[in-house]
Amino acid sequence: MRTLIASTPEKIGEKVVLQGWINARRDHGKIMFLDVRDRSGVVQVVSMKTLGDVKPEDCVEIEGIVKKRPESMINPKLTTGTIEIEAQTVTILSHATELPFPLDTDGRDINEEIRLKYRYLDLRRERLQKNIRMRSKVVNMMREYLFKNDFVEIETPLLTKSTPEGSRDFLVPSRLQQGEFYALPQSPQQYKQLLMVAGFERYFQIARCMRDEDLRADRGFEHTQLDIEMSFVKREDVMGLIERMVTEIVEKLGGIIQKKPFPIYTYDQAMKQFGADKFDLRTEEEKKSGINAFAWVIDFPFFEKDKEGKWTYTHNPFSGMPEEQKEAFMKGQIEGIATLQYDLVWNGYEAGGGSIRSNDPAVLAKVFEVLGHSKEAIQEKFGHMLTAFQYGAPPHGGIALGIDRFLMGLMGETSIKEVQAFPQTSSGQTSVMDAPGKVADEQLKELGLSLKKKK
Repeated sequence: MRTLIASTPEKIGEKVVLQGWINARRDHGKIMFLDVRDRSGVVQVVSMKTLGDVKPEDCVEIEGIVKKRPESMINPKLTTGTIEIEAQTVTILSHATELPFPLDTDGRDINEEIRLKYRYLDLRRERLQKNIRMRSKVVNMMREYLFKNDFVEIETPLLTKSTPEGSRDFLVPSRLQQGEFYALPQSPQQYKQLLMVAGFERYFQIARCMRDEDLRADRGFEHTQLDIEMSFVKREDVMGLIERMVTEIVEKLGGIIQKKPFPIYTYDQAMKQFGADKFDLRTEEEKKSGINAFAWVIDFPFFEKDKEGKWTYTHNPFSGMPEEQKEAFMKGQIEGIATLQYDLVWNGYEAGGGSIRSNDPAVLAKVFEVLGHSKEAIQEKFGHMLTAFQYGAPPHGGIALGIDRFLMGLMGETSIKEVQAFPQTSSGQTSVMDAPGKVADEQLKELGLSLKKKK
């Protein structure tokens, strides 16, 4: 039976079988010391035999006896530092060839493309192991909190319809309906609202979202978000639920929050005080100490003009507006209309955003009309939503928290790539598998597609 390294201090005098990787090797004449690691930790192994062909990152099995170290030999840097394993046999399960880069550093000084080409090795380093395991833990804590509050986890489709919601869609050609396309979801926005019409009242999903947008440190083609929607709620209900969840998770993990409850700024106040709707409330000293500063921003304008002078939305076309402004909006007023949007700001980043939605099909249709869509286009792109809202759609609202950004803030990282297992490079190449790439002519033929030659 295999023994995990973390449990070895409790097994003094017992024979154990360890399976893992060689972390380091030190030769001292007739005695060899190996640091061996598995998923639970690192332990020192002592061998009286020469192990000439054992080297770092070899995958090994070691049978040996757990021995207590003398007081003077205790290693306080290891949780197993009070013991060592006296090896009886060392079996190499798989040799490691020469590594493309060292794994005993934090990896930040290594070229990104090389790190992601060999991401399966990069992930072995201690910092990334900690980040990815923390990600799993945080997602589990989110799930537990929401289940405790009577939410239902529901998956929504990955193959969906292309609708104008902000970013460019990633398109998927259909083999059965040639010349037509699915779109990968930018978010489950429409499906989660349809689930409110369906009567589920409290929905959540750990949702994968794809957006063909410009890449930067806190944004990638793919991201994961905690997606939430609730019926019969007001803005304060959603904000309160999320604030309690975030506070519980951060503090359970040992984090310190600057101010509770989270301060609330209107959009106008934020722009006047900070010059942006994303801001960092911490002092330089608080940044060094790892303090977490959260804040809410509310009362955003619904519409703004783009570079061409056309009206566009600031956040989400499905957002609601204050009840007292609806009549004026339906009569044609656009300037000054507010949205029931709320953004959660964390240490200078937007950690999440949501809104109370519009459940009135007439108001929603008017929003799309203001955005420049014809009645025919509105019916083609959003007719399913307008139809659904005619069947007793409850008042509802929700929010999405970016899990990548959440972990980036929690772990003190400056890029979401450091908390994702297999991120894209800055140029959009995938880790390890070198995509995007060409496909066979036969595949294109099946889809009814042909490629134009580059000029």
